[in-house]
Amino acid sequence: MAKVQSKKNIRKTKKIISPFNIYWEKKNYILLMIGILIIILGYIFMSMGSWDSFPSLFISPVLLIIGYLLILPASILYTKKEKAVNQNEQEIASGKS
Repeated sequence: MAKVQSKKNIRKTKKIISPFNIYWEKKNYILLMIGILIIILGYIFMSMGSWDSFPSLFISPVLLIIGYLLILPASILYTKKEKAVNQNEQEIASGKS
């Protein structure tokens, strides 16, 4: 009787690296969490009292605008400038400018 040989999976799958690992650092995640907490706080202030109370009409919109328009975009767009500056300095020093 002939032996049946099992075929081994020859294909090797490459590990997919997330593109966010390049851009997102610890500071980005911290800013994102702060933004989410401020937004949650804004909605909590919105639910306080009646619809025409001071927290609902004045504090809540300010917190929501700060969270949505300032902190969340800042967490997405924040990058370290040291890398770019160091790279430019190295190019200038090597004469690639």
